[in-house]
Amino acid sequence: MDIQLKRGLLDVCVLAAIKNEDSYGYKIIKDMQPYVKLSESTLYPILRRLESTGMLSVRSAEHNGRLRKYYHITPAGLQRIEDFKSEWKEMISIYHFVVRGEEEHE
Repeated sequence: MDIQLKRGLLDVCVLAAIKNEDSYGYKIIKDMQPYVKLSESTLYPILRRLESTGMLSVRSAEHNGRLRKYYHITPAGLQRIEDFKSEWKEMISIYHFVVRGEEEHE
């Protein structure tokens, strides 16, 4: 898969993982696991990028004697999810165009 396309998809997946409640790194990975395999080394740069673009905000809170970062989706992050859903309709149309007629030849 094209690296830029995958990067954009992973950004939206991370936003969707925290859409309904604030979350932290390990839980985000765990929540995404049934759908997308994601390592910590991939997740944390995504979180930093989403924070720097204003799609996430971050707060630290103590948990079992350690500080844990909790990520919160912002209105810009919610808008990115909505934009993705609109864009995806076009991607589905492109996919159908690319594979048209293949079912008949298989």
